[in-house]
Amino acid sequence: MIRMFRILVAGAALMGGTRVQAAPDHVDITWMSITNMYFEVGRQKIVADGYITRLPAEIFHGGVTGMALTNRPAQPDMAAVREVFDALGGQSAVNLLLNGHSHFDHSFDTPAWAKLSGARMIGSPTLCLQVQAVGLPASRCTPVFGGEKFSLERGVDLYVIRWNHSGDPAKNPEQHDPRELEAVPAADSSGALRAGLTEDFPNGGGNRAYLFTVEGPAGRFSWFFQDSASPVDLHEHIVIGGKDYGAPIDNLRAAMKAAGVESVDLWIATGGRGVAELVLPVLRPKAYLPVHWDGLYGAFKAGPAEPYADADLEALLAKQGVRRIVPAQYMDKWRLDPQGIRALDNSAVKRKLGFN
Repeated sequence: MIRMFRILVAGAALMGGTRVQAAPDHVDITWMSITNMYFEVGRQKIVADGYITRLPAEIFHGGVTGMALTNRPAQPDMAAVREVFDALGGQSAVNLLLNGHSHFDHSFDTPAWAKLSGARMIGSPTLCLQVQAVGLPASRCTPVFGGEKFSLERGVDLYVIRWNHSGDPAKNPEQHDPRELEAVPAADSSGALRAGLTEDFPNGGGNRAYLFTVEGPAGRFSWFFQDSASPVDLHEHIVIGGKDYGAPIDNLRAAMKAAGVESVDLWIATGGRGVAELVLPVLRPKAYLPVHWDGLYGAFKAGPAEPYADADLEALLAKQGVRRIVPAQYMDKWRLDPQGIRALDNSAVKRKLGFN
């Protein structure tokens, strides 16, 4: 059994002396490209992953994936991140940074968000070493290993689930196999790091997935977020340095049991039908929001190059009675509450960023 424990972050449950802050009755969810999410729940303003910079494909080379190494170090596009940060509302709009895994297309911009917002970070030990490399203090980042429970505020809990990364150990181990950095990487004189999968941006011990539960005034609602997965070994134990972190699918079961949920209202995920066939019987989601289908290198301001489509996955979801939530443009937004999920108008933010 995985030990779940409580840590209070991002504010206290008591506000104004003994006056109790009411639990939130909804969460607003914005898709910001790739697996970049923005969750607004109560006083929590959470950016997950947050990769807005688009590193050019031509700097990567080597390995089975062609992304093992880079021919030069690189820095976040601070102006691009700041533009999105300001569009969300600036410093008051971000107070927690959550990272699933530490590849460049997920954690590369975390230091930029941290510098702009002053927010705390939760992620792998690799993430915490990456942000230290660019001058952020270790105290700002909480490393998680799976099995943690964070009480974010009254009624809002976050469960950390040790997860795996997409790929296959027999085909693309540099992408898939769990690996953490062992020391703070050495930035160059300008503060730039090397973004390769075998350089300063390994996956961070596989992955971390996150289960959110909210005990709102009108009832409970929940969502599960995972930014990568492989059907090859969801049932296989993740072992690093002789330490066994459990099998991802068993870890999910343990978190759901600890949270007291038998199903979730929304699954935000990538991995296609192969992953869904294994996770759906455990998670039993009411709705599904696909992410990480829009490529890695296209300019953020250009939006998705092609509309979302996955006929095999859609057929499975339909058969299981799971509602499909279709993202069309960056900064699409939805509200989730005990009654379900519905789209929200986010045109004001989209206009600030030049989206239709």
